[in-house]
Amino acid sequence: MSLCRLICGNKGLAELKKSSKRMTCHKRYKIQKKVREHHRKLRKEAKKRGRKKPRKDPGIPNSAPFKEALLREAELRKQRLEELKQQQKLERQKEQDKKRKLETNPGVELSHKVLVKEEFGRSKAKKAKSSKQNPKKLYCQELKKVIEASDVVLEVLDARDPLGCRCPQVEEAIVKGRQKRLVLVLNKSDLVPTENLENWLNYLKKELPTVVFKASTDLKDKGKRIKERKKVAPFKTEVCVGKEGLWKLLGGFQEIYGKAICVGVIGFPNVGKSSIINSLKQERICNVGVSMGLTRCMQVVPLDKQITLIDSPGFIASPLNSASALALRSPASIEVIKPMEAASAILSHADARQVVLKFTVPDFENSLEFFTSFAQRRGLHQKGGSPNVEGAAKLLWSEWTGASLGYYCHPPTSWTLSSHFNESIVTDMKWGFNLEELEKNNARSIQAIKGPRLAGSILFQSSGLTNGIIEEGDIPEEPLKQKEQKQEEGEDYGDVDTDQESVDKEGDEKSSDTSPAEEAFEAVPKGSQAGEQSALSFVMEKMTEEDDAYDFSTDYML
Repeated sequence: MSLCRLICGNKGLAELKKSSKRMTCHKRYKIQKKVREHHRKLRKEAKKRGRKKPRKDPGIPNSAPFKEALLREAELRKQRLEELKQQQKLERQKEQDKKRKLETNPGVELSHKVLVKEEFGRSKAKKAKSSKQNPKKLYCQELKKVIEASDVVLEVLDARDPLGCRCPQVEEAIVKGRQKRLVLVLNKSDLVPTENLENWLNYLKKELPTVVFKASTDLKDKGKRIKERKKVAPFKTEVCVGKEGLWKLLGGFQEIYGKAICVGVIGFPNVGKSSIINSLKQERICNVGVSMGLTRCMQVVPLDKQITLIDSPGFIASPLNSASALALRSPASIEVIKPMEAASAILSHADARQVVLKFTVPDFENSLEFFTSFAQRRGLHQKGGSPNVEGAAKLLWSEWTGASLGYYCHPPTSWTLSSHFNESIVTDMKWGFNLEELEKNNARSIQAIKGPRLAGSILFQSSGLTNGIIEEGDIPEEPLKQKEQKQEEGEDYGDVDTDQESVDKEGDEKSSDTSPAEEAFEAVPKGSQAGEQSALSFVMEKMTEEDDAYDFSTDYML
């Protein structure tokens, strides 16, 4: 019995006994050394920063003139602040008393309260209605405003697929009244071989005046000129080509026209509309970036006293187009497009042998096999080490619609007039332009542009003209689930990491009561006559509508 008690007593003592804090000398010295190093580091940083103690207010020195007057002013200022605080306190108390009276007597001042609530409800409902409106309809409204306000319309085409960037519905709406002039601008001309660019220029100029252009890709913010660098990345030169030719073309037309003109810049998303305006202005005025559909409303930019440019959102592609056309011309922010389907449609129209050479992947039999090899090549992996096929599809999609991948399409073998044009319309569209000078400027631009080699580019089979929607009534309403899926697709597409330039974030962080369009319009010189500003007055009427009009910059962001 005594033995059991002894065993149990020893066991209890062992449980109550604390663990020892003793350690080896090696470990203790190591800790002390680390502490000394840490303190030394803190002292060094403090020495660099310098010890800044808060200085006490020395007050007004006795030698200062008018010391008594200054002290008196300071005392009066202090008294006024105290009185203001007291007044605010009394006002708060009065408001609290009113609230108590209303709680005890709910019939008092009921009519005024109801009126305020009704007015607030109406304004809230109006804003909610505008925010819930389909963004496609708003894009169509803005596009029609730009066309109506313009005397000359520049339709920007991607030189890699010029025919696929043309919209017959929009062109028909422009030339219907024969009062406006339509000009084609072949942008991104440095991404196609020189022979292909010349072939497309010869094909397009038979129908409409065509300008070869390459927008500058490295512009500073407002008031800063183009940044010069010694080393230039391939297909990303800062020099703008074709600016002089386009400027002379518009200036010559303005002289014949006899008054100030408005020039609308239109086109499908991501063809470089805003980049062309920035290049002509030599400033980053319009927001530009890799993502499709960044421009969401019209923006007025004065070029000089007689020429004003108007930026516009992209065309809305019709759902009746082919899968490849929808993938290349529809931004993920307003369309529900699956990345795998979009990238597969693009891949099916590209030359497989040249794709293998361009992306350095092995031969493939289908799109899934290519995306697997492409993901392994780019280091896109999921958890567990399996290749991220969907991420590879998103990456290919973003590179194909971006401004760095070089590919080209062959123009049709035989030229035929478009169905929405006739010979008289073609003649009218060329009136007022110096076509001989334009041809010389285009030749100089082609010589200045150093395009890629034919063997280093990918041959792409174009789907032809891309049908668009210009009337709001032709846009079908979308269910709520489809809208949520669209937003998710847009967010996923925006997460793709590419080697291209990122969107300028500084422009989004600025918040002011006036829009960029209004700021740009205020910069227009006041010396021009009122009769010459008829088109501009229409623009301002549209831009200065109610304060609670829809704001594109808050919804449907990529």
